[in-house]
Amino acid sequence: MKTSWNDITPKLTTATLKAVEDLGFSSMTPVQASCIPLFLKNKDVAAEAVTGSGKTLAFLIPLLEIMKRRSDPWKKHEIGGIIISPTRELALQTNGVLDHFLSQGEVNFVSLFAVGGNSVLKDVDSFKKNGANIIIATPGRLEDLLTHSDINLPLAVKSLEVLVLDEADRLLDLGFEKTLNTIFQYLPKQRRTGLFSATQTKEVEMLIRAGLRNPVAVSVKQKNDSTTSLSTPLNLHNYYFTVEANDKLHALVNFIKTEGFNKKYILFMSTCACVEYFSIIIKNILSGLKLFFIHGKMKNLRYKVFESFKSAEEGMMICTDVMARGIDIPDIHWVIQYDPPSSASQFVHRCGRTARIGNEGSALLFLLPNEEAYLSFIQRNQKTELLGLPDGEKLLGKSAKTLKAVQKMQLQDRDVFDKANRAFVSYIQAYGKHECSIILRVKDLNFGRLASGFGLLRLPKMPELKNKTISDFTPLDVDFNSIAYKNKEREISRQEKLEQYKNTGSWPGKSVKHRAASVPWSLNKQMKAEQQEKRNKKKEYRKRKAEEGKQKAKKKKKTVSQEDIDELMKDVAMIKKFKKKKISEEQFNNEFGIS
Repeated sequence: MKTSWNDITPKLTTATLKAVEDLGFSSMTPVQASCIPLFLKNKDVAAEAVTGSGKTLAFLIPLLEIMKRRSDPWKKHEIGGIIISPTRELALQTNGVLDHFLSQGEVNFVSLFAVGGNSVLKDVDSFKKNGANIIIATPGRLEDLLTHSDINLPLAVKSLEVLVLDEADRLLDLGFEKTLNTIFQYLPKQRRTGLFSATQTKEVEMLIRAGLRNPVAVSVKQKNDSTTSLSTPLNLHNYYFTVEANDKLHALVNFIKTEGFNKKYILFMSTCACVEYFSIIIKNILSGLKLFFIHGKMKNLRYKVFESFKSAEEGMMICTDVMARGIDIPDIHWVIQYDPPSSASQFVHRCGRTARIGNEGSALLFLLPNEEAYLSFIQRNQKTELLGLPDGEKLLGKSAKTLKAVQKMQLQDRDVFDKANRAFVSYIQAYGKHECSIILRVKDLNFGRLASGFGLLRLPKMPELKNKTISDFTPLDVDFNSIAYKNKEREISRQEKLEQYKNTGSWPGKSVKHRAASVPWSLNKQMKAEQQEKRNKKKEYRKRKAEEGKQKAKKKKKTVSQEDIDELMKDVAMIKKFKKKKISEEQFNNEFGIS
């Protein structure tokens, strides 16, 4: 049964109702219907709801309503509400929704958007000049502002009415527990606190006990026909497709071609290096597709890319899990997971970028043959069942043609060649740190097919490949030093370094020296044998010297004559006589030659 916004008690203000109507929400979602009345009745709320269920309005509306109803007008530098988000993208999104409500003109609240990536002094100057009544911030930046000596923010938050921790489980996953505890110390205890999360963990429960006073727990679950609680939205269609590593890129390309370029896709990769590499590859192969990419190392550029993709009607965003939480991008048709995520909860959050607020959406997970146990793990751990992709076999075939195109790109630009190697290494390293390492094991990977799937020209040197028999990979027979950078300046710099390396055997900037030319295996073996022989000779020499030293010591002991012993006994007797006063001191001194 749908709940109307007009049914909320106490009633919402006219400006709030109009803002909600403008956003296109004719009725409340279950999490909104549960949380908003509790907030307005001055309760602390700990809410758990599936991703895409409308949690942002569930805390923004009561925050604004509570601040509006205070009898005293808010001063310029008086903080009434704080919203803490785990990532800049989520904070930016929440700030956009808040700006929509503030634009109604009913109140003159001022908001401060404070996240990392720019100078903290810029946020300090903004607060000094414009003031703030509501702060939306990431944890680290809020801690910086509270502890900054140039502004007295601890005094400004003494009137705080509402604190919101958005995506609380993600805040803890990113290691912000200590930062949050520091922030809590500056905030007044008489406040309303809301904690919102898609998954409930032991760490979240500890945070509830630390930051909330007698909270009301709200858990909004969706159920399927068998009344089983789901971690993903009911209108989300979850699929998987099992494919060999060397066929996966080709299958992805064919899938996008089949679905069409007129849709919006989010493609999740496991590492930043993989995002950078595959964005170049896919952009070249699928030249008609609008492509965007985001990862955690991009910092300020992420805002621009995020907003561009959000406003685009079609295209693909390639990203890491930095885009997995709370990000609301309209009309995402497909979420594609190129690899299983690092944790089970991240699987749910990735899928939740589509099928939001009652809309339809689909998600696809690519699995290697050795990863199929992941399906039952997700079903038990997250109550999520995945179906096989219909007609998935049609995506296979002619993979060699795609991979040859990838190798050609590397031969034409050394930058792509470098990125390919970094992506492969980072993928294997990330795989070894997987939360599900019992079923997703590095030793089960087929490194040869995996390297082929990355389109590598040769295998990089890394510990995981040591003593491995790689039978399913054939390195390209080319002079790798001849692969040039398209960027002329980088290529000139590389040629200079290469020349120095050939002359000195040392690459500029490297502390470890390298041989100018590779040593043949037979000669290398001979050198090792000679070195071992030298070590053995040194060991025998030291042993012989030690034995000679012992023999000399024994001989030295035996050289003491009987005459020396008699002389020593005579001296001892003389000392005894002196002690018994049988001889005078003068006689004793004369005997020993003492003047």
